[in-house]
Amino acid sequence: MSGSAPYDIQIKLLMIGDSGVGKTCLLLRYANDSFSPTFITTIGIDFKIKNIDIDTTKIKLQIWDTAGQERFRTITTSYFRGAQGILLVYDVTDRRSFESIRNWISQIQQHADVHVNKILVGNKCDMLDEKVVSTEEGEKLAKEFGIQFWECSAKNDINVEESFIGIARGVKDRLIHSFGN
Repeated sequence: MSGSAPYDIQIKLLMIGDSGVGKTCLLLRYANDSFSPTFITTIGIDFKIKNIDIDTTKIKLQIWDTAGQERFRTITTSYFRGAQGILLVYDVTDRRSFESIRNWISQIQQHADVHVNKILVGNKCDMLDEKVVSTEEGEKLAKEFGIQFWECSAKNDINVEESFIGIARGVKDRLIHSFGN
């Protein structure tokens, strides 16, 4: 048995956002390359593991999928602890989910580490006829908070990997910089 770990860094990512925005679908697309058109309600919290390489660093991603319903908010807040990256997800066809992002950011400020990396993800970008939140609005909000922004489609596999790699790269760079390596 080898004494070296199968990864250099383990990163805990947390996916948050209102119920029905597609957090579970994004996670399943990224971790399993699968998509289900059936609405899947997350009860409490679930997670997947995905091993990736960024540059020469082997990374074990532990991606936590949280329930968006109000009744699970107290459960969800305990999972902020230890999170190194947070994906804030909204549905581009649901303005209320976009408007909730500020509340989710407030939750992050209350419960997460001050240095946690964040990324804004507008999901369901394939549904052009039903889109009510413009790309420009997403970009503007992300810029206001100084975070990355991606529009994605779990269904059509648009920018899903890019958003997860983007947040993982940001966390990796921050961790390596803070450890002085």
